[in-house]
Amino acid sequence: MGEYTISTRGLTLEQQGFIHASDAHQVALVANSFYLADDGLIALVIDTDRLRSPVRYEKVPGSDEPFPHIYGPINVDAVIATTPLERGSDGRFSFTPAE
Repeated sequence: MGEYTISTRGLTLEQQGFIHASDAHQVALVANSFYLADDGLIALVIDTDRLRSPVRYEKVPGSDEPFPHIYGPINVDAVIATTPLERGSDGRFSFTPAE
């Protein structure tokens, strides 16, 4: 089985120390703040009960709420779905989690 080990654009898990993640209500905010110029974005839906690496919620600069950080690789069997991020008519990303 494979593992996902990219932390963020241009940085590996080894370089950053954790993988940046978001709760469902944070996905569009992150996509619009950091990836607005990119196309083809896909959100990985992760079942944290299947995830072998620990998740810690931590404060990040510029945000009043904590974000999840995954301290280790994401095992592929923890990814239960992938969802393309779609742009609205205003060009901004939106995200509606699957029920």
